[in-house]
Amino acid sequence: MINKAIFKRSSAFCALAVAGALTAPTASFAAEVTLKSSDGTVNIVGELQGFEENSYVVKTGLGELRISAERVRCEGEACPVFETASADVVIAGSDTVGLGMMPLLLEGFAGFLDAESTVTATSQEGELIAEMIGDQGFGDPLGSYLVSSTASGDAFTKLLSKDTEIGMASRRIRPAEARALRDAGAGNMVSPDQEHIIAVDSLVVITHPENPIQTLSMEQLGAIYSGNITNWSQLGGPDLKISVIGRQQESGTSAVFYSRILGETGELTLSSDITIAENNNEAAALVNNDPSAIGFVGYAFQRGAKALSLVNECGITMRPDAFSARTEEYALQRRLYLYNRADNLSEASEDFLQYAISESADGVIAKSGFIGLEIDQRPMTADSDRARDLAEQSVDAFEAAVASEMLEMMVDYDRLSTTFRFRTGSSQLDERGVKDMQRLTAYLENAPADTKVMVVGFTDSVGAFASNRGLSQRRAEQVLADLRNFGGGRLNGIEMASAGFGEVAPSACNVSEDGRRINRRVEIWVTNQAG
Repeated sequence: MINKAIFKRSSAFCALAVAGALTAPTASFAAEVTLKSSDGTVNIVGELQGFEENSYVVKTGLGELRISAERVRCEGEACPVFETASADVVIAGSDTVGLGMMPLLLEGFAGFLDAESTVTATSQEGELIAEMIGDQGFGDPLGSYLVSSTASGDAFTKLLSKDTEIGMASRRIRPAEARALRDAGAGNMVSPDQEHIIAVDSLVVITHPENPIQTLSMEQLGAIYSGNITNWSQLGGPDLKISVIGRQQESGTSAVFYSRILGETGELTLSSDITIAENNNEAAALVNNDPSAIGFVGYAFQRGAKALSLVNECGITMRPDAFSARTEEYALQRRLYLYNRADNLSEASEDFLQYAISESADGVIAKSGFIGLEIDQRPMTADSDRARDLAEQSVDAFEAAVASEMLEMMVDYDRLSTTFRFRTGSSQLDERGVKDMQRLTAYLENAPADTKVMVVGFTDSVGAFASNRGLSQRRAEQVLADLRNFGGGRLNGIEMASAGFGEVAPSACNVSEDGRRINRRVEIWVTNQAG
């Protein structure tokens, strides 16, 4: 839990430094400047008349305009100069997190502290600085936060050099990066104290709104990005050469996307005929401006482009909706992280990290367009896609009986988005499991008195069917035991049981390790029906 009083006391020593970091910047006004937003929607040229209340005042052909410094950066010799060297907390890394989520997350943190936050874009592209003043802006400075948004790889190089306290990443840290940091005294970077999952995200494949194509298979997507499909007519669309939009290789967004569509074994190679976008906003702008374009962006960055549904290798259609993202059953799925060193973390940084992973941050994460870790509840009716898939499986009589048993049971329940997964050959939950258990306990504690919970296990298809069913049952029992232990007396009024259905009802294809990982899961079903 975040101690607000401790935060205020520990930040008091830096009041003078903070005041110096964000005092009104100097500038030579009445000279031409350009104001640009990171998403390309604002590009204004005019004479700078002043900088007032965190806004630029510029004289243009349309008259005098006032533009918030949070939305735009200023280019030109007359631009204000913001002193960033004395910022109390430096946050660096992924532009997905930095541009898409961090401004609102900092504002939400300020509100949590009963403070006022002033967020200003500096003259450096992708950089912003936030100042927090206590007592709703009438008190003492609480701290300044400098956010530098580039690529996920920069998070780990800057953590290694101690140039940042918090690293933002749209992919998980790589083993080599974690080892380098460990050897430098940074600690265990994948421990819950240093690796923080703040949201989940779907990478959305987008085209121009006028493109008639609605769905692509993963195989077709790989062929486009490897240069084997070059014209929309090859996919049933117009006779237009496909303009392929990608991202720089060090981007966490591209690392996730390319590994999924090109294959981790290198069976396909990336085409050389790809336009590289510097960030998600630029990728969306390029696609929206070109009827022949295709690209990929994080869930929060679609900006009016058409999102395509994807079909995986075994014919399952996947849509990038919030429930599929929270269950992590969409093929182009990723987690968004914040990382810190164990030996270089101030109290101000630690308090911000605790806020970012708490339920208090769920609202601002959703407002920023990302998918928080809060719990969704979805009915499993007899006419649902899941019921239809179970009924239409082509399996032998024994497996069909198990599928029928599951179908008969599930229609009385809703599925929660909380889904627990296991490492290969292990009964230990993965790195997200502990936080999900905390949220699930709080969710069930507030459920109606007649709520029933069914903890349901599934496996991949490797091994004998009967053995897999037994394994799924044991994993469900383990999660049920963990839930009871974690909840203690808080869940005494809730009836809970477990079941296992092995490899029936796969959420992904079992032909890859990633697909098998998705299928090794324990779901939580609930019903509020009495009796």
